Amino acid sequence: MVVKHDTRYPTPQHLRSISFLGNVDYKGEMEKITEGSEHIVKVLLDNTDPRPIWIQAWGGPNTIARALKSIEEKHPDRMPEVAKKLRFFFIWEQDDSYQNYILPVWGKYNILTIISDQFEAIAYRWEKAQPDHVRPYFEAPWMKENILNGHGPLCSLYKAHGNGKFRSEGDSPAFMHQIQVGLRGLEHPDWGTWGGRYIKVRANTWMDSVPIEGYQHPAKWHDKTGWGINALRNKIKSTPEQRHVYFKPIWQWAEAFQNDFAARADWCVMPYDQANHAPIVKVKGKLNITAKPGKRIKLDASKSSDPDGDQLNFRWWQYAEAGSYKGNVALNGSDQAHASFIIPADAKSGDTLHFICDVTDNGTPALTRYQRVVVTVK
Repeated sequence: MVVKHDTRYPTPQHLRSISFLGNVDYKGEMEKITEGSEHIVKVLLDNTDPRPIWIQAWGGPNTIARALKSIEEKHPDRMPEVAKKLRFFFIWEQDDSYQNYILPVWGKYNILTIISDQFEAIAYRWEKAQPDHVRPYFEAPWMKENILNGHGPLCSLYKAHGNGKFRSEGDSPAFMHQIQVGLRGLEHPDWGTWGGRYIKVRANTWMDSVPIEGYQHPAKWHDKTGWGINALRNKIKSTPEQRHVYFKPIWQWAEAFQNDFAARADWCVMPYDQANHAPIVKVKGKLNITAKPGKRIKLDASKSSDPDGDQLNFRWWQYAEAGSYKGNVALNGSDQAHASFIIPADAKSGDTLHFICDVTDNGTPALTRYQRVVVTVK
């Protein structure tokens, strides 16, 4: 049924053909060559596609480490080539293979590496990580109505809690980071996507922004050292405000990505003309702009459309956390397809300002897509 809504959905046969068991004998084992490690080697050595390759670890990265070790042993001349296109997104460091092998051997190549702790925004302790207005999208009534009941055999097997409340999908931000919704964050970890927003802490390693002045990230970011997990476990002192700020890079998109989840559940049982599909956001002109203080920048998303013919609602807003200019910028027409603003007089050369265009349809569930305009002050 879902392929009627999006032809890109893979078949079960295709998914089985690219699923392999990796290094699972014990935590951190990376000596054995496995089907999983060999498939990673195959993908990394394939030079027919120039695009970056994101490799995620939702547990320990030891299968990844084994693959890289195989390349080091058998194809040492290709290590720079492989490293250039490689990107990492780790949900914590859940074994020692990153510290003991990947960093010492491959660290010289400065591979872009995201190590996330803020995934806890939708993990086991989500009720303590989210503010009040977000939690209804994870509570039992919403889950039962939108996912668990009346959405076919697959959704009926979805592992919610016994009362229907959302059960942890904490590793999902690694995947959500890859979903192309218009936020343009894949090559800029500090720009922010549904999978969170991160800051560079050393070399090309990106971790969570901790809301404590002068905070120093530890060498390893795991369940014993991550600030967020220890704040949620009450092992360190924190305030609700600090926790909400820390996890905001993910929970701020919760309504949109949970509604997207609900729409895909509908696709399991509804024909195309009865289900909702996401709008297509188009912003006229350049998405990266360079301009001087005092210049008025005009924003135009009037060419945006909806595949179902739904009415579109526009919201332009400044994503201050993603830009280096932290002052507030007044937006004229922030709820219209056309908006504008004046670059502040106190903005300095090199400052960046990020503006997000949210476009939400009036379908059920309401779906949102985005476009980002980045202004660099000259």
